[in-house]
Amino acid sequence: MHYGEALRREILAEGVTPLVGVYDMFSASLAARHYDGMFVSGFGFAASHYGLPDIGFIAWPDMVAFVQRLRLAFPRQHLLVDIDDGYVDPEVACHVVEHLERIGASGVILEDQRRPRRCGHADGKLLLPLEEYLAKLDLVLRTRRDLVVVARTDADTDEEILRRAEALAATDADVVLVDGVRSVEWIRRIRTVVGDKPLLFNQIAGGRSPRLSLPELAELGVDVAIYSTPCLFAAHDAIEAALVRLKRDEGRLPAADGTTAGVRETTELLERNISRHHAKPRYPVPVQGPASRSDRRPARRVRPGG
Repeated sequence: MHYGEALRREILAEGVTPLVGVYDMFSASLAARHYDGMFVSGFGFAASHYGLPDIGFIAWPDMVAFVQRLRLAFPRQHLLVDIDDGYVDPEVACHVVEHLERIGASGVILEDQRRPRRCGHADGKLLLPLEEYLAKLDLVLRTRRDLVVVARTDADTDEEILRRAEALAATDADVVLVDGVRSVEWIRRIRTVVGDKPLLFNQIAGGRSPRLSLPELAELGVDVAIYSTPCLFAAHDAIEAALVRLKRDEGRLPAADGTTAGVRETTELLERNISRHHAKPRYPVPVQGPASRSDRRPARRVRPGG
């Protein structure tokens, strides 16, 4: 199976492709019941794997091991992976891309931040010089064979947002992401600058960007929407509420009346992830070099209201 090509076809099809952020195998098990695509969020992984904020603690072998577990349990899902700045060094970025492609990732997001890095919706972000980032991106693009590559900028001044978005759109990256977009009007401006290059929009609860539905994003010319943390934040609220209730009830568990998850429901969910239950892909997974940009990109889609 060509995982990158499958995601690329989805992105170029009509409508907006949603990718839901997962932070561990259990959240992925629930997300797979509702969505065909997952986003392996750096914010969520740092929180779940280390119990730390998303400011550069992630070690690439940990992320690769997590994606490997995901692919074994979810052989049909799109897996877009956040690799931050490529773990600083361009050679490391390429090494990680090789690993991820071999284990079946669908795509990666490579940002232009420099250390110390920050969540894309936080203040205080520092950027690499554009030429330095473009050199790293070019090396990654020449390393990948099938993998979708999203070029991301964290620029937050008006002039620099447009300058970097235009420069990223001129590369052979498959998709452009400007993170932390602050308004609908800015989405329109970025859409104009990147031309017919697919555009990704990142939404995070409490972040800088407006809350928009998929139909609204389609009207604005967005091709991909990632939702970084809905599972993580829902777990935060639900676990807190459950523990408050358990403490209030002096350790008495709520009644198992079939309306909430218990041992049976959770076991049934997890049994679906056992690899012997899945249709077997052909091995080795064939990987081909990507087509040129003109071959990959069909005529611009006509969106509702466009």
